Amino acid sequence: MRISELSARSGVSVATIKYYLRERVLPEGERTSPTRATYGDAHLRRLGVIRALVDAGVGIAGVRNVVAVLENPPEAPGALLGAASDAVNPPEADDDLLDLGPARALVARFGGQADDCAPGQVAAVARALTSLERAGFTVPESVLAAYVEHLGAIGEAELDSTPTDSAEAAVRYVVLGTALVEPLILALRRVAEQMAASRRFGSG
Repeated sequence: MRISELSARSGVSVATIKYYLRERVLPEGERTSPTRATYGDAHLRRLGVIRALVDAGVGIAGVRNVVAVLENPPEAPGALLGAASDAVNPPEADDDLLDLGPARALVARFGGQADDCAPGQVAAVARALTSLERAGFTVPESVLAAYVEHLGAIGEAELDSTPTDSAEAAVRYVVLGTALVEPLILALRRVAEQMAASRRFGSG
């Protein structure tokens, strides 16, 4: 298809497609002349991933990280999932200053080792714990135990649903699940709290 058809089918403007081409997050089409190229379904799928990430607030640098994982996926499934997650939530400049001890201990409660996780994931837990400490807020042990139990179950369910037919499908699922589903999880958490309060105290 020509770039105009790719634009029409994807809902992405020609100017934006050309920008993605310049930024090398969308692969070049097959050249038919020095100034023209044709594009296929792979370009359409890639545009879908890019737009979903952009709509979820991921900047072009994050999109570039995701594309790098898509184009050079690690062989080990665990490494693939970690790389995809880190692409959306990359490490921050001051992560080297974080005390990872409490985060590693909390991660171990899921039944594994912190070294089984991508570095950015453990650092994200450490950043969250540091923010709680600075605010003087302590998550009660019973609540923390519930987090571990139920988020562990969510992790198992997500893994069961991760596509296995291709690395691109797996990365797309993890990346979009991270960028787009996490806000849903947070919103449902608030709904669950409200429902619990209603059952306990009444809807008034």
